[in-house]
Amino acid sequence: MTTRWLTPEEQRAWRAYIGAALLVEDALDRQLQQEAGMPHMYYSILSTLSESPERRLRMTDLAERLKITRSRLTYAVTRLEKDGLVRREDCRWDKRGSVAALTDEGMRVLEGAAPGHVETVRSLLFDRLTPEQVGQLEEIFTAVGEGFKGEGAHGTADDVPWRRRSSKPCS
Repeated sequence: MTTRWLTPEEQRAWRAYIGAALLVEDALDRQLQQEAGMPHMYYSILSTLSESPERRLRMTDLAERLKITRSRLTYAVTRLEKDGLVRREDCRWDKRGSVAALTDEGMRVLEGAAPGHVETVRSLLFDRLTPEQVGQLEEIFTAVGEGFKGEGAHGTADDVPWRRRSSKPCS
């Protein structure tokens, strides 16, 4: 099989994407740690739950929406539970599953953190783009995300993080 090397234009685009994505994620993490005492992932969990019916989501659905592994989500929710921001409940319709629920305290913390977070997102990204570029950005990353649905790059369940099995053997 022949390697399909990136063209110089593709290489520049790829490096620009990687560089910008890492810088944005680092800046969001720093801002949220400084102003709200939490990493961006924890904020994303609280935000996603706040937008869900009754501020609840089944853990597997939450992992899918956040595009993370179930084990990473379990770890984060356990920490948020200890802080009283999230509560885990048994799933009424599936005895094997559990539901993450945003507490009133979690909602208060989220409401306090949101203005600074939104301003950081705006200043890092949207203030630097034209309205046309915002539309292009949405179009580009929607196409990339859609590529993971269905058969995906390799046609396996492991193409998306929330479907991956733990690599640790059962003992």
